[in-house]
Amino acid sequence: MNDFKDSKTALVADVDCTAAGKPLCDSNGVKGFPTIKYGDPNNLEAYEGGRDYDSLKEFADENLGPSCSPGNLDLCDDEKKAKIAEYTAMGVEALDEKVTALEKQISDAESTFEKELKKLQNTYQDLQKQKEDTVAEAKGQGLGMMKSVRAHLQAGGDAEEKDEL
Repeated sequence: MNDFKDSKTALVADVDCTAAGKPLCDSNGVKGFPTIKYGDPNNLEAYEGGRDYDSLKEFADENLGPSCSPGNLDLCDDEKKAKIAEYTAMGVEALDEKVTALEKQISDAESTFEKELKKLQNTYQDLQKQKEDTVAEAKGQGLGMMKSVRAHLQAGGDAEEKDEL
């Protein structure tokens, strides 16, 4: 943070997601800690790179700062300028409806994932118990002793004990 404290174009900050920063973290999809986000404040992306100082500094030097946006059209290529113009022409109400619908699509996908994951976890637990019960039953039928006797017989011993002279 100290390396960028005087920057007029890049902000590096920390947020306490357990206190006053909780609403900000919730609105940006922070679910675990530590989480690093970067990019446009209205559309933050998850940082997946190294966590050591050198990796973070290199990433920040290369990626933080002004980027293509409605406020920085000069940084946009023609394709992005056309998209921004298209979205601008839609107006606030239409954009709000579209954003809400897409956010609901994401929320629904996350909800389905969580529900199906719970089913998988229950199935896993059931299968684990079945396996443990099967193993216990097999061992309960004398498997260990059978293996010991088999090894003895294969080594040339016979089933009857012999007295040594």
